[in-house]
Amino acid sequence: MTRYTMRQRLVSIGEDFDITDEAGNPVYKVDGKVMRLRETFVIEDMQGREVATIREKKLALRESMNILRGGSKVATIRKARFAPFRHKFSIDVEGGVDLIAQGDILHHEYTISRSADPIARISKHHFAMSDTYGVEVLPGEDDGLILAVAVAIDEMAHDSNE
Repeated sequence: MTRYTMRQRLVSIGEDFDITDEAGNPVYKVDGKVMRLRETFVIEDMQGREVATIREKKLALRESMNILRGGSKVATIRKARFAPFRHKFSIDVEGGVDLIAQGDILHHEYTISRSADPIARISKHHFAMSDTYGVEVLPGEDDGLILAVAVAIDEMAHDSNE
């Protein structure tokens, strides 16, 4: 498993995150763009290369966000219409097998699965700070996509509770 720690920056303009590896080394940064008509987040590696852009989809029937790379859509995340007792998001992957994120989304305790097989786990269990949670990704998976999904779900869950 590749393990990341996502920590929201408390002092920033917009919703920004730092993503570190298991050893605490910075590997990605998430820039929550402010003053945009749509909520937008850009994940970049430490050299400033875009890993993914997450953009709110306006005028959608269900709350949703697109994940883009190089301007092309790679996935769309939608909150499930009805998921009793658990929160659920569907992730429609362009040209690939779709994913499901399910569990206690509000408390950052959920899994991301493909065809019922877990490929990533998001957990706040080992973190005392309220703005920090862990992301574990199986080897061979698209880490950038999984991290983008985690950021998008965090934003969509947070917005729906306000």
